[in-house]
Amino acid sequence: MFRRIGPAGLLVLALTACGGGGGAPASAAPASDGATPAGSTTPQSPPQAEADPVLRVLKRMTLEEKAGQLFMPVLYGTAADTVSGENQARYGAQTPAKVIARYHLGGVILFPANVKTTAQVVQLTNGLQEASKKVPLLVGTDQENGLVSRMSALMTDFPGAAEIGATKDPAMSRAVARATGEELRALGVNLDFAPVADVNVNPRNPVIGRRAYGNDPSAVAKMVAAAVKGFGDAKVAATAKHFPGHGDTSVDSHTGLPVIKHTMAQWEKIDAPPFRAAVGAGVDAVMSAHIVFPKLDPSGDPATLSKPILTGLLRQKLGFKGVISTDALNMEGVRKKYGDGEVAVRAVLAGADLLLMPYDLGKAYQAVLGAVKSGRISEDRLDQSVIRLLRLKQKRGLLSAAPVASAREAAGVLRSPEHRKLAAEVRAAG
Repeated sequence: MFRRIGPAGLLVLALTACGGGGGAPASAAPASDGATPAGSTTPQSPPQAEADPVLRVLKRMTLEEKAGQLFMPVLYGTAADTVSGENQARYGAQTPAKVIARYHLGGVILFPANVKTTAQVVQLTNGLQEASKKVPLLVGTDQENGLVSRMSALMTDFPGAAEIGATKDPAMSRAVARATGEELRALGVNLDFAPVADVNVNPRNPVIGRRAYGNDPSAVAKMVAAAVKGFGDAKVAATAKHFPGHGDTSVDSHTGLPVIKHTMAQWEKIDAPPFRAAVGAGVDAVMSAHIVFPKLDPSGDPATLSKPILTGLLRQKLGFKGVISTDALNMEGVRKKYGDGEVAVRAVLAGADLLLMPYDLGKAYQAVLGAVKSGRISEDRLDQSVIRLLRLKQKRGLLSAAPVASAREAAGVLRSPEHRKLAAEVRAAG
Protein backbone atom coordinates (compact mmCIF):
# COMPACT_ATOMS: atom_id res chain seq x y z
CA MET A 1 0.00 0.00 0.00
CA PHE A 2 1.06 3.59 -0.55
CA ARG A 3 -0.05 6.96 0.70
CA ARG A 4 -0.27 9.10 -2.41
CA ILE A 5 1.28 12.55 -2.37
CA GLY A 6 0.22 15.40 -4.62
CA PRO A 7 2.50 16.98 -7.26
CA ALA A 8 4.01 19.26 -4.65
CA GLY A 9 5.16 16.25 -2.61
CA LEU A 10 8.78 16.13 -1.47
CA LEU A 11 11.06 13.48 -0.01
CA VAL A 12 12.63 12.58 3.32
CA LEU A 13 15.29 10.10 4.48
CA ALA A 14 16.06 8.07 7.54
CA LEU A 15 19.21 6.20 8.30
CA THR A 16 21.19 4.68 11.15
CA ALA A 17 24.75 4.62 12.34
CA CYS A 18 27.35 1.87 12.31
CA GLY A 19 26.67 1.18 15.98
CA GLY A 20 26.58 4.66 17.52
CA GLY A 21 24.15 5.81 20.17
CA GLY A 22 21.94 8.85 20.64
CA GLY A 23 22.74 12.52 20.61
CA ALA A 24 22.84 15.30 23.20
CA PRO A 25 20.62 18.23 24.12
CA ALA A 26 20.24 20.62 21.23
CA SER A 27 21.27 24.19 21.84
CA ALA A 28 19.74 25.79 18.78
CA ALA A 29 16.58 25.08 16.82
CA PRO A 30 14.28 26.62 14.24
CA ALA A 31 11.80 29.14 15.53
CA SER A 32 8.59 27.11 15.61
CA ASP A 33 7.28 23.59 15.07
CA GLY A 34 6.51 23.00 11.41
CA ALA A 35 6.77 26.67 10.48
CA THR A 36 8.97 27.98 7.72
CA PRO A 37 11.09 30.83 9.13
CA ALA A 38 10.31 34.29 7.84
CA GLY A 39 12.35 35.38 4.87
CA SER A 40 12.76 31.91 3.36
CA THR A 41 12.47 31.67 -0.39
CA THR A 42 11.80 29.05 -3.01
CA PRO A 43 14.66 29.03 -5.55
CA GLN A 44 14.22 29.42 -9.29
CA SER A 45 14.81 26.31 -11.40
CA PRO A 46 15.90 25.70 -14.99
CA PRO A 47 13.31 24.91 -17.70
CA GLN A 48 14.02 21.16 -17.55
CA ALA A 49 12.77 21.10 -13.96
CA GLU A 50 9.16 20.65 -14.98
CA ALA A 51 10.07 17.55 -17.02
CA ASP A 52 12.08 15.92 -14.20
CA PRO A 53 10.15 14.76 -11.11
CA VAL A 54 13.19 15.24 -8.88
CA LEU A 55 13.78 18.79 -10.07
CA ARG A 56 10.08 19.58 -9.64
CA VAL A 57 10.39 18.52 -6.02
CA LEU A 58 13.59 20.54 -5.58
CA LYS A 59 11.96 23.63 -7.08
CA ARG A 60 9.27 23.67 -4.39
CA MET A 61 11.67 23.36 -1.46
CA THR A 62 12.72 26.30 0.67
CA LEU A 63 16.31 26.70 1.76
CA GLU A 64 15.33 25.57 5.24
CA GLU A 65 13.69 22.45 3.87
CA LYS A 66 16.72 21.63 1.75
CA ALA A 67 19.03 21.93 4.75
CA GLY A 68 16.73 19.75 6.84
CA GLN A 69 16.81 16.96 4.27
CA LEU A 70 20.48 16.34 5.06
CA PHE A 71 19.84 15.46 8.71
CA MET A 72 18.95 12.04 10.14
CA PRO A 73 18.69 12.03 13.96
CA VAL A 74 17.45 9.27 16.23
CA LEU A 75 14.04 10.11 17.68
CA TYR A 76 12.63 8.88 20.96
CA GLY A 77 9.36 7.02 21.43
CA THR A 78 7.45 4.04 20.12
CA ALA A 79 4.84 6.07 18.24
CA ALA A 80 4.94 9.24 16.18
CA ASP A 81 2.89 11.05 18.83
CA THR A 82 4.80 9.72 21.88
CA VAL A 83 5.51 12.60 24.27
CA SER A 84 9.13 12.32 25.38
CA GLY A 85 11.23 14.51 27.61
CA GLU A 86 14.23 13.22 25.69
CA ASN A 87 12.90 14.67 22.44
CA GLN A 88 12.10 17.94 24.19
CA ALA A 89 15.55 18.21 25.73
CA ARG A 90 17.45 17.31 22.57
CA TYR A 91 15.30 18.83 19.84
CA GLY A 92 12.93 21.33 21.42
CA ALA A 93 9.82 19.35 20.45
CA GLN A 94 8.06 16.67 22.47
CA THR A 95 7.08 14.09 19.86
CA PRO A 96 8.81 12.49 16.86
CA ALA A 97 6.15 14.01 14.59
CA LYS A 98 6.88 17.51 15.85
CA VAL A 99 10.65 17.04 15.51
CA ILE A 100 10.18 16.01 11.87
CA ALA A 101 8.14 19.14 11.21
CA ARG A 102 10.42 21.43 13.19
CA TYR A 103 13.57 20.55 11.28
CA HIS A 104 12.07 19.47 7.93
CA LEU A 105 13.96 16.24 8.52
CA GLY A 106 15.35 14.07 5.79
CA GLY A 107 14.89 10.92 7.82
CA VAL A 108 14.46 8.93 10.98
CA ILE A 109 16.67 6.24 12.50
CA LEU A 110 15.16 3.27 14.29
CA PHE A 111 16.96 1.76 17.26
CA PRO A 112 15.93 -1.06 19.63
CA ALA A 113 14.25 1.45 21.96
CA ASN A 114 11.82 2.21 19.12
CA VAL A 115 10.96 -1.48 18.71
CA LYS A 116 8.42 -3.40 20.82
CA THR A 117 6.05 -5.41 18.64
CA THR A 118 5.35 -5.86 14.95
CA ALA A 119 2.06 -3.94 15.11
CA GLN A 120 3.72 -1.16 17.10
CA VAL A 121 6.60 -0.71 14.63
CA VAL A 122 4.18 -0.70 11.71
CA GLN A 123 2.12 1.96 13.47
CA LEU A 124 5.30 3.93 14.21
CA THR A 125 6.62 3.94 10.64
CA ASN A 126 3.21 4.77 9.24
CA GLY A 127 2.87 7.58 11.77
CA LEU A 128 6.27 8.99 10.88
CA GLN A 129 5.28 9.02 7.22
CA GLU A 130 2.06 10.84 8.05
CA ALA A 131 4.05 13.40 10.04
CA SER A 132 6.11 14.27 6.99
CA LYS A 133 3.48 16.21 5.09
CA LYS A 134 5.53 17.28 2.07
CA VAL A 135 8.17 14.59 1.67
CA PRO A 136 7.85 10.79 2.07
CA LEU A 137 10.33 9.45 4.61
CA LEU A 138 13.05 6.95 3.99
CA VAL A 139 13.05 5.08 7.28
CA GLY A 140 16.25 3.20 7.99
CA THR A 141 18.09 1.08 10.51
CA ASP A 142 21.30 -0.91 11.06
CA GLN A 143 20.25 -4.49 10.39
CA GLU A 144 23.55 -6.12 9.48
CA ASN A 145 22.42 -9.37 11.16
CA GLY A 146 24.74 -10.93 13.72
CA LEU A 147 26.36 -8.48 16.13
CA VAL A 148 24.52 -5.37 14.90
CA SER A 149 20.82 -6.13 14.52
CA ARG A 150 18.56 -3.28 15.62
CA MET A 151 15.36 -5.13 14.76
CA SER A 152 16.35 -8.51 16.22
CA ALA A 153 13.36 -8.55 18.59
CA LEU A 154 11.07 -9.06 15.60
CA MET A 155 13.11 -10.40 12.71
CA THR A 156 14.56 -13.75 11.66
CA ASP A 157 17.88 -14.51 13.34
CA PHE A 158 19.98 -14.58 10.18
CA PRO A 159 23.73 -15.30 10.39
CA GLY A 160 26.09 -12.35 10.42
CA ALA A 161 28.59 -11.47 7.72
CA ALA A 162 31.43 -13.67 9.02
CA GLU A 163 29.21 -16.75 8.96
CA ILE A 164 27.95 -15.91 5.49
CA GLY A 165 31.51 -15.32 4.30
CA ALA A 166 32.51 -18.74 5.62
CA THR A 167 30.12 -20.37 3.14
CA LYS A 168 32.21 -18.95 0.26
CA ASP A 169 28.94 -18.73 -1.66
CA PRO A 170 27.84 -15.26 -2.83
CA ALA A 171 24.39 -16.68 -3.57
CA MET A 172 23.95 -17.15 0.18
CA SER A 173 24.87 -13.50 0.73
CA ARG A 174 22.31 -12.36 -1.82
CA ALA A 175 19.59 -14.60 -0.42
CA VAL A 176 20.08 -13.38 3.16
CA ALA A 177 20.12 -9.74 2.06
CA ARG A 178 16.95 -10.24 0.05
CA ALA A 179 15.16 -11.94 2.97
CA THR A 180 16.39 -9.27 5.40
CA GLY A 181 15.15 -6.58 3.07
CA GLU A 182 11.75 -8.24 2.73
CA GLU A 183 11.31 -8.26 6.50
CA LEU A 184 12.45 -4.67 6.89
CA ARG A 185 10.14 -3.51 4.11
CA ALA A 186 7.21 -5.28 5.75
CA LEU A 187 7.85 -3.17 8.87
CA GLY A 188 7.98 0.08 6.91
CA VAL A 189 11.79 0.31 6.88
CA ASN A 190 13.19 0.98 3.42
CA LEU A 191 16.89 1.61 3.92
CA ASP A 192 19.40 -0.67 5.61
CA PHE A 193 22.87 0.41 6.67
CA ALA A 194 24.40 -2.78 5.37
CA PRO A 195 26.42 -4.49 4.04
CA VAL A 196 29.74 -3.99 5.84
CA ALA A 197 32.37 -3.66 3.11
CA ASP A 198 35.41 -3.59 5.40
CA VAL A 199 38.11 -6.25 5.09
CA ASN A 200 38.94 -7.53 8.57
CA VAL A 201 42.72 -7.77 8.29
CA ASN A 202 43.52 -6.76 11.89
CA PRO A 203 42.72 -9.43 14.51
CA ARG A 204 42.78 -6.73 17.21
CA ASN A 205 40.01 -4.75 15.51
CA PRO A 206 37.51 -3.90 18.28
CA VAL A 207 34.70 -2.54 16.11
CA ILE A 208 34.52 -4.59 12.88
CA GLY A 209 35.64 -8.18 13.51
CA ARG A 210 32.87 -10.61 12.64
CA ARG A 211 30.78 -7.83 11.17
CA ALA A 212 32.97 -8.24 8.05
CA TYR A 213 32.64 -11.07 5.52
CA GLY A 214 36.29 -12.01 5.99
CA ASN A 215 39.92 -11.02 5.50
CA ASP A 216 40.35 -11.65 1.77
CA PRO A 217 39.55 -8.54 -0.32
CA SER A 218 38.44 -10.46 -3.39
CA ALA A 219 36.14 -12.80 -1.46
CA VAL A 220 34.67 -9.93 0.56
CA ALA A 221 34.05 -7.97 -2.65
CA LYS A 222 31.97 -10.82 -4.09
CA MET A 223 29.90 -11.12 -0.92
CA VAL A 224 29.31 -7.36 -0.74
CA ALA A 225 28.22 -7.11 -4.38
CA ALA A 226 25.82 -10.03 -3.88
CA ALA A 227 24.33 -8.45 -0.75
CA VAL A 228 23.77 -5.14 -2.58
CA LYS A 229 21.87 -7.02 -5.27
CA GLY A 230 19.87 -8.92 -2.65
CA PHE A 231 18.67 -5.73 -0.99
CA GLY A 232 17.80 -4.45 -4.44
CA ASP A 233 15.74 -7.59 -5.05
CA ALA A 234 13.72 -6.65 -1.97
CA LYS A 235 13.39 -3.02 -3.09
CA VAL A 236 15.26 -1.82 -0.02
CA ALA A 237 18.17 0.62 -0.29
CA ALA A 238 21.60 -0.74 0.68
CA THR A 239 24.60 1.08 2.18
CA ALA A 240 28.21 -0.08 1.93
CA LYS A 241 30.27 0.91 4.96
CA HIS A 242 32.73 2.18 6.26
CA PHE A 243 34.63 4.02 3.48
CA PRO A 244 37.55 4.05 2.78
CA GLY A 245 37.88 0.90 4.93
CA HIS A 246 37.74 0.28 8.68
CA GLY A 247 39.25 -3.20 8.73
CA ASP A 248 42.82 -2.51 9.85
CA THR A 249 42.40 -0.63 13.10
CA SER A 250 42.84 -1.44 16.78
CA VAL A 251 40.88 1.66 17.93
CA ASP A 252 37.09 1.91 18.13
CA SER A 253 35.93 5.06 16.32
CA HIS A 254 32.97 5.33 18.73
CA THR A 255 35.41 6.28 21.48
CA GLY A 256 38.58 7.39 19.69
CA LEU A 257 40.08 8.38 16.35
CA PRO A 258 41.75 5.43 14.58
CA VAL A 259 44.69 5.97 12.23
CA ILE A 260 45.29 3.56 9.35
CA LYS A 261 48.69 3.85 7.70
CA HIS A 262 47.95 2.06 4.43
CA THR A 263 49.64 3.54 1.40
CA MET A 264 47.57 4.26 -1.69
CA ALA A 265 48.83 0.99 -3.20
CA GLN A 266 47.81 -0.93 -0.07
CA TRP A 267 44.42 0.76 -0.05
CA GLU A 268 43.90 -0.24 -3.68
CA LYS A 269 44.79 -3.84 -2.89
CA ILE A 270 43.15 -4.31 0.53
CA ASP A 271 40.41 -1.77 1.20
CA ALA A 272 39.10 -0.64 -2.18
CA PRO A 273 37.90 -3.90 -3.83
CA PRO A 274 34.68 -4.36 -1.81
CA PHE A 275 33.68 -0.72 -2.27
CA ARG A 276 34.48 -0.86 -5.97
CA ALA A 277 32.33 -4.00 -6.18
CA ALA A 278 29.49 -2.32 -4.29
CA VAL A 279 29.54 0.65 -6.66
CA GLY A 280 29.56 -1.74 -9.60
CA ALA A 281 26.54 -3.55 -8.17
CA GLY A 282 24.57 -0.29 -7.92
CA VAL A 283 24.74 0.37 -4.20
CA ASP A 284 22.41 3.19 -3.11
CA ALA A 285 24.64 4.75 -0.46
CA VAL A 286 28.14 4.57 0.99
CA MET A 287 28.87 5.42 4.62
CA SER A 288 32.07 7.20 5.57
CA ALA A 289 34.38 6.14 8.41
CA HIS A 290 35.65 8.30 11.24
CA ILE A 291 39.23 7.19 10.62
CA VAL A 292 42.40 9.01 9.56
CA PHE A 293 44.28 7.75 6.47
CA PRO A 294 47.43 9.94 6.40
CA LYS A 295 48.63 8.51 3.08
CA LEU A 296 45.28 9.27 1.45
CA ASP A 297 44.86 12.69 3.07
CA PRO A 298 47.71 14.21 5.13
CA SER A 299 45.45 16.83 6.77
CA GLY A 300 44.80 14.67 9.84
CA ASP A 301 41.04 14.94 9.38
CA PRO A 302 38.94 11.76 9.52
CA ALA A 303 37.59 10.45 6.22
CA THR A 304 34.14 11.83 7.05
CA LEU A 305 35.58 15.34 6.80
CA SER A 306 38.05 14.68 3.97
CA LYS A 307 37.37 16.01 0.48
CA PRO A 308 40.32 14.08 -1.00
CA ILE A 309 38.75 10.86 0.30
CA LEU A 310 35.00 11.40 -0.15
CA THR A 311 35.11 13.44 -3.34
CA GLY A 312 38.52 12.45 -4.71
CA LEU A 313 38.51 8.70 -4.10
CA LEU A 314 34.84 7.76 -3.76
CA ARG A 315 33.25 10.12 -6.27
CA GLN A 316 36.04 10.58 -8.81
CA LYS A 317 38.20 7.47 -8.60
CA LEU A 318 35.48 4.88 -7.92
CA GLY A 319 32.83 6.78 -9.87
CA PHE A 320 30.16 6.64 -7.17
CA LYS A 321 27.16 8.83 -8.00
CA GLY A 322 24.83 7.91 -5.15
CA VAL A 323 24.36 9.17 -1.59
CA ILE A 324 27.36 9.57 0.70
CA SER A 325 26.32 9.24 4.33
CA THR A 326 28.44 10.07 7.32
CA ASP A 327 28.72 7.58 10.11
CA ALA A 328 27.04 8.81 13.31
CA LEU A 329 28.26 12.34 14.06
CA ASN A 330 27.85 11.75 17.79
CA MET A 331 30.87 9.41 17.76
CA GLU A 332 34.08 10.65 19.39
CA GLY A 333 36.14 9.78 16.31
CA VAL A 334 34.67 12.73 14.42
CA ARG A 335 34.13 15.13 17.35
CA LYS A 336 37.72 15.40 18.59
CA LYS A 337 38.90 18.30 16.43
CA TYR A 338 35.92 20.55 15.66
CA GLY A 339 32.68 21.70 17.27
CA ASP A 340 29.41 19.97 16.42
CA GLY A 341 28.24 22.71 14.07
CA GLU A 342 31.57 22.89 12.27
CA VAL A 343 31.70 19.09 11.88
CA ALA A 344 28.41 19.16 9.95
CA VAL A 345 29.57 21.96 7.66
CA ARG A 346 32.92 20.30 6.97
CA ALA A 347 31.25 16.99 6.19
CA VAL A 348 29.14 18.68 3.51
CA LEU A 349 32.16 20.49 2.09
CA ALA A 350 34.02 17.16 1.97
CA GLY A 351 31.26 15.62 -0.13
CA ALA A 352 28.76 14.07 2.31
CA ASP A 353 25.06 14.23 1.50
CA LEU A 354 23.51 12.69 4.59
CA LEU A 355 24.46 13.91 8.07
CA LEU A 356 23.69 11.08 10.43
CA MET A 357 22.87 11.48 14.11
CA PRO A 358 24.55 14.81 14.92
CA TYR A 359 25.49 15.20 18.57
CA ASP A 360 23.62 18.52 18.69
CA LEU A 361 20.99 18.62 15.93
CA GLY A 362 19.99 22.24 16.49
CA LYS A 363 23.56 23.49 16.37
CA ALA A 364 24.42 21.39 13.32
CA TYR A 365 21.28 22.41 11.43
CA GLN A 366 21.83 26.10 12.09
CA ALA A 367 25.51 25.80 11.14
CA VAL A 368 24.73 24.24 7.76
CA LEU A 369 21.90 26.67 7.08
CA GLY A 370 24.14 29.58 8.07
CA ALA A 371 26.98 28.31 5.89
CA VAL A 372 24.65 28.23 2.88
CA LYS A 373 23.32 31.72 3.59
CA SER A 374 26.86 33.08 3.96
CA GLY A 375 28.07 31.37 0.78
CA ARG A 376 30.57 29.09 2.50
CA ILE A 377 28.45 26.22 1.19
CA SER A 378 27.00 27.29 -2.14
CA GLU A 379 23.32 26.66 -2.75
CA ASP A 380 24.38 24.67 -5.79
CA ARG A 381 26.42 22.38 -3.52
CA LEU A 382 23.42 21.97 -1.22
CA ASP A 383 21.21 21.20 -4.21
CA GLN A 384 23.63 18.49 -5.35
CA SER A 385 23.14 16.63 -2.09
CA VAL A 386 19.37 17.09 -2.02
CA ILE A 387 19.10 15.88 -5.62
CA ARG A 388 21.14 12.77 -4.83
CA LEU A 389 18.85 12.04 -1.88
CA LEU A 390 15.77 12.54 -4.04
CA ARG A 391 17.21 10.35 -6.79
CA LEU A 392 17.65 7.57 -4.26
CA LYS A 393 13.98 7.88 -3.31
CA GLN A 394 12.98 7.95 -6.94
CA LYS A 395 15.00 4.79 -7.59
CA ARG A 396 13.24 3.00 -4.74
CA GLY A 397 9.76 4.21 -5.72
CA LEU A 398 9.40 6.71 -2.89
CA LEU A 399 9.44 10.06 -4.63
CA SER A 400 5.69 10.64 -4.93
CA ALA A 401 4.23 7.97 -2.65
CA ALA A 402 4.91 7.22 0.99
CA PRO A 403 4.85 3.52 1.88
CA VAL A 404 2.16 2.30 4.25
CA ALA A 405 3.05 -0.90 6.08
CA SER A 406 0.49 -3.52 7.12
CA ALA A 407 0.77 -5.38 10.42
CA ARG A 408 -1.17 -8.28 8.94
CA GLU A 409 1.16 -8.57 5.95
CA ALA A 410 4.23 -8.18 8.17
CA ALA A 411 3.10 -11.07 10.35
CA GLY A 412 3.28 -13.35 7.32
CA VAL A 413 6.80 -12.21 6.37
CA LEU A 414 8.66 -11.86 9.67
CA ARG A 415 10.31 -15.10 10.80
CA SER A 416 8.55 -17.00 8.04
CA PRO A 417 9.32 -20.71 7.66
CA GLU A 418 11.13 -19.95 4.42
CA HIS A 419 13.39 -17.39 6.08
CA ARG A 420 14.13 -19.58 9.09
CA LYS A 421 15.04 -22.41 6.73
CA LEU A 422 17.41 -20.10 4.85
CA ALA A 423 19.10 -19.09 8.12
CA ALA A 424 19.63 -22.75 9.02
CA GLU A 425 21.01 -23.56 5.56
CA VAL A 426 23.58 -20.78 5.78
CA ARG A 427 24.75 -21.92 9.20
CA ALA A 428 25.07 -25.50 7.97
CA ALA A 429 27.01 -24.40 4.89
CA GLY A 430 29.46 -22.33 6.94
